[in-house]
Amino acid sequence: MDTNSKKIQDLKEIKDMMERSSRFLSLSGLSGISAGIIALIGAVIAYFIMDMGKIEYHPYFYLLQPLPFERILFPLLILGISVVILALGSALFFSWRKARKHDLSLWNHTTRRLLSHLFIPLITGVFFILILIDRNDETLVASATLIFYGLALVNAGKYTFGEIHYLGISEIILGILAGIFVHYGLIFWTIGFGVLHILYGFVMYYRYER
Repeated sequence: MDTNSKKIQDLKEIKDMMERSSRFLSLSGLSGISAGIIALIGAVIAYFIMDMGKIEYHPYFYLLQPLPFERILFPLLILGISVVILALGSALFFSWRKARKHDLSLWNHTTRRLLSHLFIPLITGVFFILILIDRNDETLVASATLIFYGLALVNAGKYTFGEIHYLGISEIILGILAGIFVHYGLIFWTIGFGVLHILYGFVMYYRYER
């Protein structure tokens, strides 16, 4: 190996070391795919819960009229929490598997910085959504979840792969559309948390993990 080739190799190794220390590289494309599939299943269940909320049964007759949102709020909250836990669990598993495969550290200073930048907008969004629910303004819940999730991804994107930044921008755009077309909130939610995650996961997997 001549001197110039050795210098190029040394520079490449230094670049790789700096990248490993400044960016979270254990994020797996399979995490996005699994989270998207879980979100799609959750969206289907949510649809049936909301559809059942349109029908009210009486002992001796049958009425088609909306039930109060409070009657379906608890099942939707349980469903939402379950989807989040399962999605995070799958993301953690696939990231751990990728970190072990490539001899990367899953928990380090970069991971802590990424999580802090991710969770600040997310926690803010949770409180904002609780305020909306408390004021019986559930029409903007889907919009708020997409927007705050998108902001969280954009905020944390600089500590991991660049695709996360663009995923966040897409989520924000969908959230704004969901706020405009409030009657299609579940559709936008399904696209944002389901379809986009699956597409992002495939892109990440074929670009970095094949």
